[in-house]
Formats: sequence, C-alpha cells, structure tokens
Amino acid sequence: MLKSKNYQFWFCTGSQDLYGDECLANVAVHSQKIVEELNKSGNLPFEVVWKPTLITNELIRKTFNEANMDENCAGVITWMHTFSPAKSWILGLQEFRKPLLHLHTQFNREIPYETIDMDFMNENQAAHGDREYGHIFSRLNMERKVVMGYWADEHIQKKIASWMRTAVGVIESSHIRVMRVADNMRNVAVTEGDKVEAQIKFGWEVDAYPINEIAEAVAGVSQSDINALTDEYYEKYDIFTEGRDAAEFRKHVAVQAGIEIGFERFLEEKNYQAIVTHFGDLGNLQQLPGLAIQRLMEKGYGFGAEGDWKTAAMVRLMKIMTGNMKDAKGTSFMEDYTYNLVPGKEGILQSHMLEVCPTIADGRIGIKAQPLSMGDREDPARLVFTAKEGHGIATSLIDLGNRFRLIINDVDCKKTEKPMPKLPVATAFWTPEPNLYTGAEAWIIAGGAHHTAFSYDLTAEQMGDWAAAMGVEAVYIDKDTTIRQLKNELLWNSVAYK
Repeated sequence: MLKSKNYQFWFCTGSQDLYGDECLANVAVHSQKIVEELNKSGNLPFEVVWKPTLITNELIRKTFNEANMDENCAGVITWMHTFSPAKSWILGLQEFRKPLLHLHTQFNREIPYETIDMDFMNENQAAHGDREYGHIFSRLNMERKVVMGYWADEHIQKKIASWMRTAVGVIESSHIRVMRVADNMRNVAVTEGDKVEAQIKFGWEVDAYPINEIAEAVAGVSQSDINALTDEYYEKYDIFTEGRDAAEFRKHVAVQAGIEIGFERFLEEKNYQAIVTHFGDLGNLQQLPGLAIQRLMEKGYGFGAEGDWKTAAMVRLMKIMTGNMKDAKGTSFMEDYTYNLVPGKEGILQSHMLEVCPTIADGRIGIKAQPLSMGDREDPARLVFTAKEGHGIATSLIDLGNRFRLIINDVDCKKTEKPMPKLPVATAFWTPEPNLYTGAEAWIIAGGAHHTAFSYDLTAEQMGDWAAAMGVEAVYIDKDTTIRQLKNELLWNSVAYK
C-alpha cells in the first residue's frame, strides 16, 4: 500500500548584519509572513517550516546539515531577502544532500514610490542578493530549481507545489525496492539494464526471488480471505461472464484474489514497493497475475511486465510523486501496441496483456476471464476499462550502456473512434506531441522503450527536474519538437553526459 509521509520543506532566508538589528528583525518578520501565507494558501501539498535568518558561514552549514539529518525534511526553499555574500554559502551547499529550490522573490509586490529611501533599498534587495546567490550555484556546478515571481501569486505557489512533488520523488527514490519474481524476457534488450548503476544513480534496490517462493505465499492464503476479497470484487466491479458458467467464472476470479493477497503480504513482509513478473516463468501459479497486479498498482505499487524493473521503479516513483494529489486522474504501467493511421484520427492504442492500472479508468470497471496464449496457464481474470481523456506524459528510462536517459513525451489521450468489443483488456488511446509521425519518429531515434510509465498528473517539467537532480539526461518530446533539433540535442548530450 502506498504510504505517504508527512514531509516538510524548510524555508531559509539569507541576509547579513551590515545594516543592523532592525533590518534583520524586518527580514525575519517578512520571511515568517511568507511562510505563514504559503501554508494558508491551500496550494502546497506539504508544510513549509520557517528557519531563522542565515547570516554566517557557520549557521548556514549547521542548518543545511540539520536538514540532511532530518528524515521529515524533503528539501529546502531559499530566498536572499537582503544581499548575502555567496562565499558564506559554499560549505553549506557543498555538504547539502537534498533538493533545493531558489525562490527569487521579494516581500513587497510594488515599489513604494512615495516613501522609498536608501534604508528600504538596502533592506529589500533580493534582485541583488539572489543574483549573488545564483552565481555560486553556477560556479559550484550544482543542481537547483529556480522559481521567479511574487510569492503570493497563485501560479508561483503552484510552481513551488509542483517542485515539492519532484523533491519528494528524489527523496523517496532511494527507498524504492523492486522485487523481481522472474527474469527479463529472453532476447529483449530494452528491459535489461545495469542494476548496480541504477542503485548508485537512483537508490533503487532490485532483487530477484524464485517464482515458487512467492507462489508459496499465494498458496498459503486462507480460503476465507480469498472469499472475502472475491466478494469485494463482485461488489465493486461489473461482472462479464460472457456465456461462462457463473460458478466456474467466479473460480477464475478467486484465483486472482489469492494472488493479490499473497503478493501483497510477501511484498510487505520483505519491504518491496514494486514488482515485476514474466509470463514465461510462472512456476506454480495457476494464472498469470492480472487483476491482482492491477489492484496492487492501484494501491501504489510499481509494476513492470516481462521483468522490466526500470519501468516498475518509475511507476512506483510517479505514484509517490502524485500521492494525495487532489482530483488525480491516475498513473500506470503502459505499452505501445498498434497505430491508427487514418488521417486526422492518428494515435497509438495503449494496453498490455492484462496489467493496466485502474486509477486511469473512465467510468465503470468490469472483470473478464479470457484465454491467454502467453503463460500456458488457465484463463486469467482481468479488469477491463477505457482510459480517461486528457493530457498526460509517457516516460521511458533506458540504459545506454554508459549512462541512463529519461525520455518524456507529452501525449493527448482521447477516446477511440469506435468500440472494440472483442478486445478483453484495459486500453488507452493517445496521440503523442507534436503529432503521431514526428512523436513516434523522435521516440525511436531517442531509443524509447515499448513499455512506459504514464501519468495524467505529472508534467514533463517535474520529471525533467527529477532527472536533473539524479544527474541523468532528460529528452523532451513535445509540441516544439522537430527531428533536426532532436538529433542535434542527442548529439550534444552524448558529449555532456559522458
């Protein structure tokens, strides 16, 4: 189950003592007021905590190291209210290990034309101080997020909120543990990768377990627990027996209930937050996990098919970043299947054999049990639905041998032109930006996988900021993409990300 931590973000204000105690007192009042109003705004997903004004090397270093050690602190927001000599920040910044946002703002919205004097100018010089502060980041070649604008404006607060979710993704990335209950699909390249380098870069721990060890956990689920969860399925979802005997159909559904319970207990006991399976290695499982995996994803677990541990970790990461988001539309594992090339109706049909997360469903969800040629097991039960309309992003993390690359494609989800009554799986249909032809060509040139971690609720900017914090290449495919520009970008990146 996705458990959201009550993270906090520290608000650290820079100044110095050149202008006296009255100035410093005003700086403290101003920064406290900003923190108070940010917390009252309702626009931020996490609490902002005010910290005393930082004016010396020692205090800056001490504060940043305390932030490093505080498990509830997911990052620091800094603002140079008054000119703060940047050499004072060097040691603190060098030792800081968490995400940092540089808020370039000032307490007053408007210049006080009739009363402004040199005292005001000396005290309120963020336009000066933030440039000095920004320079030292560039000199140190350190990653940070810069947001410029008036702190009380809603769109600025929402930019801060967006970064907060990325920062939590950075912090939580080191807590992601992926359970591999099967190896990668034979001879498939893109789902492979360097697990040691992934742990170094992202903090992910990727471990293998024999399939029958988790199958034993499934076999150990009591019949009463299976019956109770099967009853829940029948209450929550539409049942499409499609001519099957009702009792026989329920038995197929009950198998998935046992898999869901057994898998979840095993994941919780071993402290894993993501899982991969593979239809070619099912051991003693009666069915390929379908409905069970869909439900686990809905609870916040990451998933990747055919042993795709990178996508499993990314799905978990993106679910963490969207945790407790109001009116969230959903995040899921997804796969490119087939194109619609009719002019004016172009798009890609997205699905998988079984495992699409119901958080992205539009309307009622049903259960079907249909034959599946892969896996050589009895007909697996699965949730069927169509996805919501709206804007989203599809991401693919690939291993290029000497580095990782995160590919991020803005996509527009829509309904298919016609129903597909014979397709017994959950589906989405989207057109990549800038259009199907350029988008698909750019994806292939960049080396994108056929599996993606997809979300309606995150932006390309957020995922790009995450990649930057992790020190890996991010490639954007969006409305401004051209193939010539993309090829040049990839060439430049090959030099920058050696």
